[in-house]
Amino acid sequence: MTALGVVGGSGAPVPVVCSSVRNTRFRVSFSSSPSSGPKTVEQVGIAAPKSEYKPGVFDDLFLNLFRNKLVQEVGWDSEKPGYDGLIEVANRLMMKGTTNTATVEAAVRILRSLFPPYLLELYKMLIVPIGGGKIAAMMVARVTVLTCQWLMGPCKLNSVDLPDGISCSSGVYVERCKYLEESKCVGICTNTCKFPTQSFFKDHMGVPLLMEPNFGDYSCQFKFGVLPPLDDTIVKEPCLEACPNASQRRTVARNIDITACPKT
Repeated sequence: MTALGVVGGSGAPVPVVCSSVRNTRFRVSFSSSPSSGPKTVEQVGIAAPKSEYKPGVFDDLFLNLFRNKLVQEVGWDSEKPGYDGLIEVANRLMMKGTTNTATVEAAVRILRSLFPPYLLELYKMLIVPIGGGKIAAMMVARVTVLTCQWLMGPCKLNSVDLPDGISCSSGVYVERCKYLEESKCVGICTNTCKFPTQSFFKDHMGVPLLMEPNFGDYSCQFKFGVLPPLDDTIVKEPCLEACPNASQRRTVARNIDITACPKT
């Protein structure tokens, strides 16, 4: 077992544990207990009590910064304030893209614009090579938990198995993604969040990332340090029953095949 230290936001060292799967290992897991089978949100109750996230001091700043960058890319802003307006602009971003690839590329540009010049390049050059990339993966997992709960809702660090057989605390488990729950759209989730975020971390920060959204309970597992599959089956995911875009398609023409989301 190998113990590593990462400096946290308070300046104190944060112990990080990596262990080989070949030996007895210590793992930290915050994922919920496995269920007897997959259930949709509608089956478990979409109005079920949510884990509330209490906004922090900088959350409004993060939201406004992200929304402003989104508006600059889209060229349009919603009249709604706060998070509701953000979701409307994200929907416009998806609808604006002539192809899914164009939407993903636009979302990557937005993510890049959130960081100061050269910071991403320096991280890729100086931090990623340490420990074979594991330190970089664990660091971005912690930063994600500290800075992104305003967007995703409550989330926790957990351990994931890396391709080399090592289990490290470079995972982030989102209990019930607010972005997916509010948009209610598979296309918005995959094309403005999952695929661009995976591309951003791999291509511009040098940290592989696999995101595994669960459209049954709106949870999502981030696996920093793990490459996504070349053929991701998520592109075959059907529209959510609650998706407003799918509802419009049903109203316009009931004979339209909606077994697959048109934006995946």
